[in-house]
Amino acid sequence: MTADQPDTDERTTIRPGRNFEREYRLDASDAGEFLIALGKQLRDGDELTISDDEWTLPFAFGEPIELEIDFDGVDEPELEIELELPGRTDDSAPRIE
Repeated sequence: MTADQPDTDERTTIRPGRNFEREYRLDASDAGEFLIALGKQLRDGDELTISDDEWTLPFAFGEPIELEIDFDGVDEPELEIELELPGRTDDSAPRIE
């Protein structure tokens, strides 16, 4: 642990049963780094962890993942990219007897 990385025990862990939302305004480089790290977690497993200095959010995701691309080219052009990850369920299929 370094001075700029707090002890993870000091962070609030966001658990199921709680609503949580944060919004960040980043430069393109920081947003790109975030998306690369997120993409690696999505590619390499079925769980991801997002955190900042105050909180950590572990999430076990399922499939299919929904990707939405929305372009508004009127007036001030805007591109919105939304990724929706469903929570993973531990349900199994019923048996046929």
